[in-house]
Amino acid sequence: MLIGPQNSATAGILADNLQSLRRQIAAAARSADRTEDCVTLVAVSKGHAEGCVRAAAALGLRDFGESYLQEALPKIDQLRALGLVWHFIGRIQANKTRAIAECFDWVHGLERLSIAERLSAQRPHYAAPLEVCI
Repeated sequence: MLIGPQNSATAGILADNLQSLRRQIAAAARSADRTEDCVTLVAVSKGHAEGCVRAAAALGLRDFGESYLQEALPKIDQLRALGLVWHFIGRIQANKTRAIAECFDWVHGLERLSIAERLSAQRPHYAAPLEVCI
């Protein structure tokens, strides 16, 4: 669900859409006899400027998904002080594993052992283990 028009979401629209989405998540969790805190909302921020991500973070969002590495890296750097959780959600090319291993917290859709090995070998020793979805 797109939170607002690309790169031009106003704070009010963003807040309204987020509130609506959280209500939908809560209802879905209840219908599955679960609590809404077992659901992680990952806002796909690709195509959105750093300011839009900052506004979403101010509303309580912490997890953001990116699939364009070249766009994601400056955003991650600019927003580092906010302590956000970054998810790489695109197909991973072997030549991009180092940056993903260094800058992201999660990788969604890991599909090849060779990529998993590269990510593991290139993860900085001081970083928490990289979370992956297979």
